Amino acid sequence: MASAVGNTIELYDFLLYGTASALVFNKIFFPQFDSRVGVLLAFATFGAGFVARPLGGAVIGHLGDRLGRRAMLVITLSMTGLATALIGVLPSYASIGIAAPALLVLLRIVQGFFMGGEQGGASLMAVEHAPSGRWGWYGSWVFIGSPVGLVLANLAMYLSSRVSGPGFLTWGWRLPFLFSIVLVGIGLYIRLRVTESPRFERAEKARLPLAEVVRTQWRVLLLGAGVNLGFQIFIFVLSVFTINYGRTALRMSPDDLLVAQVVGGLAQVISLPVFAWLSDRVGRLPVMFGGAVFQAAFAFPMFWLMDARWFTTAMVLGFIGSGALFGPMAAYFAELFRTRVRYSGVAVSYQLGAVLGGGLAPFVATSLLGWGTWAVALYLVAGAVLSGVCLLVIGSAHEAEPAGSEPDAQPLSPAEA
Repeated sequence: MASAVGNTIELYDFLLYGTASALVFNKIFFPQFDSRVGVLLAFATFGAGFVARPLGGAVIGHLGDRLGRRAMLVITLSMTGLATALIGVLPSYASIGIAAPALLVLLRIVQGFFMGGEQGGASLMAVEHAPSGRWGWYGSWVFIGSPVGLVLANLAMYLSSRVSGPGFLTWGWRLPFLFSIVLVGIGLYIRLRVTESPRFERAEKARLPLAEVVRTQWRVLLLGAGVNLGFQIFIFVLSVFTINYGRTALRMSPDDLLVAQVVGGLAQVISLPVFAWLSDRVGRLPVMFGGAVFQAAFAFPMFWLMDARWFTTAMVLGFIGSGALFGPMAAYFAELFRTRVRYSGVAVSYQLGAVLGGGLAPFVATSLLGWGTWAVALYLVAGAVLSGVCLLVIGSAHEAEPAGSEPDAQPLSPAEA
């Protein structure tokens, strides 16, 4: 619960920014540009938060392996929520000029830095407390925070739009950002009541965990980043880019788009633990590889459905299918690294994929749209192929540590297994 609620709030903060980028930030912070350039600039600031995530993952992951998971997760939750609330009180470009987008980027970078240490640490708290053979199931509840955060972010934006009406662009959009303070208070109350990871307490502490994991497992770091990269491309095109696409190309109302996102996010809440449970039974590789195949196969049909005004159906199918790759991911990344360097390894590997995938995805997809939706679909296919190839290479060259095995044992090769 503590891991999931923290991840929910972090993703609420992060995805709220993505939704606002697609709907209002081009008008509030970049009004001097035409609408398409304004959206591109808003998506560029969205990507700025991702740039800081690997650095945050490295610093906080190092401290998490040295000092403990619990303390780092309290810090990441507090700072991300504070940055989000401050975005809600930023003056517009009309008030303070170029300082407004500059401050927006700065707060986005702060968000990204602390977010870089949140997801890896939260997933480790769940799996390192979990019983043997059930890492996938317990780990998936952390990542359920992602679609729940998506649902809350879009629901908050929808409700503030309904409440503020014509005042949405002046003050209504600020309400969801300010509400982050309430969520952080709830999250801290729950998170402070959790004990430290028992596996971390038993493990021998590495003096320089980040240096050790880079020296001994740099190939796994990069391949793990590739696994996540393809998923991040797909999910941020699905959850952020499609809002702008529906609004500009399909002329859909913002309310309809936000409702579709909420329904899709709720569908993923169900699919994540199901696929994670399946991965505990049949293995991570077949389930996650099946998710990568789905993402490649669904890339073109997703746009066909949206163009046929089956927008909500496209969201539901996309969120459900992508859960096959995402659901087991918390356990998958944890099993790649020893306990003594696990926070550093998971945080850096996961966040490298996030910045190269999710951070750039809305910007790249919007740029490719000039050629047509087929170009965006090919971009999704390329990401899915990369995820699938990296999964196969890790599976054949470096077996993940089996869930429930001795946490500090060297991962087994296929021959040893």
